[in-house]
Amino acid sequence: MVTIHDVARHVGVSAATVSNDLNRPEKVAPATTARIRAAVEQLGFVPSLSARQLRWQRSGIVGVSVINASNPFFADVVRAVERVVARAGLTLVTGSTHESPDQQERLVALFEQLRFDGMVVAPSDAHMAGLVARKDRGQPVVVVDQQDPAQRLSTVSLRHREGGRLAAQHLVDGGRRRLLVATGTARVQQTRRRLQGVRDVVAATPGASLRVDHADDLGLDEGAAVGRRIAAAAPADRPDAVLAGNDTHALGLVRALLDGGVRVPQDVALVGYDDIPFATTGAVPLTTVRQPAGAIGTTAAEILLREIDHPGTAREEVLFDPELVVRQSS
Repeated sequence: MVTIHDVARHVGVSAATVSNDLNRPEKVAPATTARIRAAVEQLGFVPSLSARQLRWQRSGIVGVSVINASNPFFADVVRAVERVVARAGLTLVTGSTHESPDQQERLVALFEQLRFDGMVVAPSDAHMAGLVARKDRGQPVVVVDQQDPAQRLSTVSLRHREGGRLAAQHLVDGGRRRLLVATGTARVQQTRRRLQGVRDVVAATPGASLRVDHADDLGLDEGAAVGRRIAAAAPADRPDAVLAGNDTHALGLVRALLDGGVRVPQDVALVGYDDIPFATTGAVPLTTVRQPAGAIGTTAAEILLREIDHPGTAREEVLFDPELVVRQSS
C-alpha cells in the first residue's frame, strides 16, 4: 500500500507537510498543496482513518441511528443533521434499526468501536441503558424523538402526548366516536405517549370508544392491510375515525379504504402523523400532526457538536410543540 512517506518522497517534502496538507491545509502553501494532491492522485494514496484518529483524537465522523432511514420523517431528520455537521467539517454515517433493539445495539457499538466523534440516535425502544453507558465512557450521544426518563442524555423530541390529544380532539369535535389507533409497537415510547393523549380525550368524551391496532412496521403495505380489514367489516363494526402511526401508514390505509368502497372522510375520517411532503399528494390529502423534522435534526446536531467540542457539558432537553394540520381526510 502507498504510504504518506511515499507521497512525501514523490513530492520532495516531509511527511509532516503531507500530513498538514491532508488535515490542516491552511498551513501549507497553495503551490505545495497542488503538488501533493497531484501525487496523491497519481500514486493512489488513501489516508488512514486510524492514523488520523491517533494523531488528532478525532475521526471526523458522526453516526446516526434511526428506526427507518427511508421513512420521510427520519430522512428529513438525517438531512438536517448532515447539513449541520458538514458545515463543521464532519462526515455522516447512517444506519436503520427497523424497530430492533438488537440492531440498534449493533449499530451504536460499531459507532463507538470505530471511534466516531459522536452519535445521534432515534432509539427503537425505551431502554437507554446502553446509550447512557456510552455517554459515561465519554461518547457524545444525543437522542431524537424520545425523552430520557433518567435525564442522563441530551434529547430532542416532540410533546407526543399532546400530539395524540390534538388528533383525537379534532376527530371527536367532528362527531366521531368509534376511534381506532393504528400504530407501532407498544415498546416505543412515543407510541405510548401518543396513545395516552388519545385516551385522555376518549375518557373525557361521552360515548367515545377506542381500539388499538399495533404493528411492527408502519409502511404503506401495513397501512393497506389495516384499510382492507376495515373495509371488509360490516359498517356498524367499523371505526368512524382512524389515527395512523405515521403518514406513510395513513397513505396505504386510505388507498385500501377507497378501493374497498369506504369513503374518506364521510365513512371513516383519518389523521396521520409527521406531515411528510407526500401527505398532500394522496387520493385524499391527509390531515396530520406535524413534527418539525428539520428543526429536530438541526437542534440535535447542534447539541451534539457542543458535546463533542466541550466534553462534560450539561445535558440539554428540547421539546417541540406538535401542530395539527387539517386537510380533506377528516
